[in-house]
Amino acid sequence: MEEIFDVVNERNEVIGQEPRSKVHAEGLLHRAVHILVFRENGDLFIQKRSMIKDAEPGKWDTSAAGHLDSGEGYEEAARRELEEELGVPCPDELKLLLTTDACKETGNEFIEVYRCFHEGPFTLHPEEIDDGRWISIDELKEWIGRAPEEHASALKHVLIKLLKLEGSKT
Repeated sequence: MEEIFDVVNERNEVIGQEPRSKVHAEGLLHRAVHILVFRENGDLFIQKRSMIKDAEPGKWDTSAAGHLDSGEGYEEAARRELEEELGVPCPDELKLLLTTDACKETGNEFIEVYRCFHEGPFTLHPEEIDDGRWISIDELKEWIGRAPEEHASALKHVLIKLLKLEGSKT
């Protein structure tokens, strides 16, 4: 059975529900979460999207991500996605880092980005993820600069916003 998403307006207010295929085919505004899983040493876990994904297959992305099901809240979706994609229950210290408005780079998704800490190991969901690795933020910035085509647009968008946020705290 196909997933049903809440369709939202430009103010992120629910205006209806549609199947995933229609939302993506017509570029309708909808909601998603991204979770950044860090180790205590500051490294970030990134995933390589499965080659069977309908959007940006085979590209490196945030630790875990996914759409909100119809009627689901952002934090609830973040906790579900962590367990589904990485095979670990969500740690209690899940923290909202930032939000983004829907745009081309996010696939017309309003996104909430969460952070948590976990040392692994992970059980990667084979239909969602082909590979995963730990990387420092500096290494990730260098890699994206050298090979942007290898990374999902949402990862690049989230990283830019995160670095701006971190820069404003110093």
